[in-house]
Amino acid sequence: MKLADLLKDLEYTLVQGSLDTEVTAVENDSRKVSEGALFFCITGAVFDGHAYASDVAEKNAAVLVVEKDVELGENKDVTVVKVANTRYAMGMICAAFYGYPSKKLTVVGITGTKGKTTTTYMIKSMLEAAGHKTGLIGTIETIIGDRAIPANNTTPESIVLQRTLAEMVEAGLDSVVMEVSSQGLMLNRVAGTTFEYGIFTNLSEDHIGPNEHKDFEDYKTQKAKLFNMCNTGIFNKDDAYCEDMIKGCSCKVLTYGMKADCDYRAKNLSLYSKDGTLGITYDLDGIYQEKVLVNLPGEFSVHNSLSAIAVAKEMGVPMNRILDILTDIHVKGRVEMIPISDAFTILIDYAHNAMSLESILTTLRAYNPARLVTLFGCGGNRAKSRRYEMGEVSGNISDLTIITSDNPRNEEPQDIIEDIKTGIGKTKGEYVEIIDRKEAIRYAIMNARQGDVIVLAGKGHEDYQEIKGKKYHMDERDLIREVLEEEDVTRICGYNNRYFT
Repeated sequence: MKLADLLKDLEYTLVQGSLDTEVTAVENDSRKVSEGALFFCITGAVFDGHAYASDVAEKNAAVLVVEKDVELGENKDVTVVKVANTRYAMGMICAAFYGYPSKKLTVVGITGTKGKTTTTYMIKSMLEAAGHKTGLIGTIETIIGDRAIPANNTTPESIVLQRTLAEMVEAGLDSVVMEVSSQGLMLNRVAGTTFEYGIFTNLSEDHIGPNEHKDFEDYKTQKAKLFNMCNTGIFNKDDAYCEDMIKGCSCKVLTYGMKADCDYRAKNLSLYSKDGTLGITYDLDGIYQEKVLVNLPGEFSVHNSLSAIAVAKEMGVPMNRILDILTDIHVKGRVEMIPISDAFTILIDYAHNAMSLESILTTLRAYNPARLVTLFGCGGNRAKSRRYEMGEVSGNISDLTIITSDNPRNEEPQDIIEDIKTGIGKTKGEYVEIIDRKEAIRYAIMNARQGDVIVLAGKGHEDYQEIKGKKYHMDERDLIREVLEEEDVTRICGYNNRYFT
C-alpha cells in the first residue's frame, strides 16, 4: 500500500523520502521490523521508540512515523513522516492499512468504571440470539468466532485492535462489542475506530496515579471522548456524572436507569433467590414495557441489563430473545454462580481490592444469607495496604472469612496471610486460614450450611496462580469440580450439581 494512502486522514510533515513509498507491514515493536515495514516511534512510559529509529532503518524499514526529531546516522534512504502524536497516527494509519475494518462492523463500545465486562457479554449473547455474528474485545479475552484469545489489555493497542477487527471481518462477523478503557481513550488506542454505539456505565475514582490519570477530572474527560466518536450514546442517568458525559457530546442520546424520564427505565425492583441462584427482577418502562428477570444479583445487574437491552433493541433484537438471555446469563469471573447445590450459593468474582470486595459483599448481604462466607487472598509484590483494607472489609461484612493464597509471586504466602489478618484483627469477624486454595475451597463446600452464600473472591476469570515468576494452571472451576469428584457428595448440603453434569 502507498504511504500517501495511509496518511490521507492525518496532518503531517514529510521530513524526507517519498509519499510513493510502498508499505508492506506496520509495526511498533522494533524487534519485529522487516524490510518494507512502517515503524511507529512511540513515546512510552518506560521506552521511547525514537531511540530505535536508526536500528529500525538499518533493518530496511520503509517508513518511520515520528513526533520528535530522530538521529538516523548513515541511514538516509528511509522515509520519515512527522506528526503531532504518533499514538494517534498509529490508530489512523493502521485503520487505513487494514481497510477500515470498523466501518464494516457494527461496533459497540462500553466505557465506565464498573460493569463493562458483564455488559459486553450480555450484549454479545443478545445479538447472537438474533443471528448477529458477534465478536468481543475486553478484559478477559478477545473472541473471534470460535477462537478465544486471553487479553493483555482491556483495550488493545491500536495496531492490535485494527488487526483484530480486520480478522473479525475476514471471519464473517458483522458486529463487535468492546470495552473501551480510559487508558485506551487517553492513549488513542481507539483512534481510527468507528463506533455505532457508545455506552456509559458509571464513574468513580479509579486509575488515578503515576502512568494513569493525573486526577479525577482527567479520568472523566478521557471517558467522555467516546461520545464524540459514536453515532448513538446510551447513558446511565442514575450516575452522578451522567450530565458531564452528555455535555458536549455529538451523538444521539438515549438514557437508562431508574429515574422517571429514562428511555429505558427499571422500576419495582425485587431481589430473587431460589435453589441456590440469586438474581433480581424489575419492570421495564419507558420505550418498552416488560417484566425482566436477571440471573445475576444486585442493583448493578439492573443497570448493566438496561444498557444491554437498549443496544439490543436499537439493533432490532426481539424482546423475547433479550428476556431469555437475561434469565440465563453467565459471565466468567463476574458474580459467576457455580450451581452445585439447591441449599447454598457459591460464586466466583474478580473482586481484588477493598472497593470491589465491599461492593460485592454489600450486594450479597442484601439477600439475607444464613451466613456470608468470603474466601480470598491477596497478590504478592503489591501494596500491603490492600491486604489490610480487604481484611478489614471482609471482617466487617462477612460472617466467616477463609483466608487463603492468591498470586503470591515472590513473597511467601504465609506472610501475605499475616497482613490480611492484621486487617481482620480490627474487626470482630471470624476467620480461618488455609494456605492452599483448593483446600480452602474444599473447606467452604464441605462446611456449607443451608442458606449460605459463599464468595470465592480475587481470581475471577484468571486460570493461573503466579509463584516465583512462573504461572501454574489453577482455575477455581476446576478446583470445585475436583473437590466434588474426591468427596462423598451426599455429605454436601443440598447437593444438586447443575454445573458439571
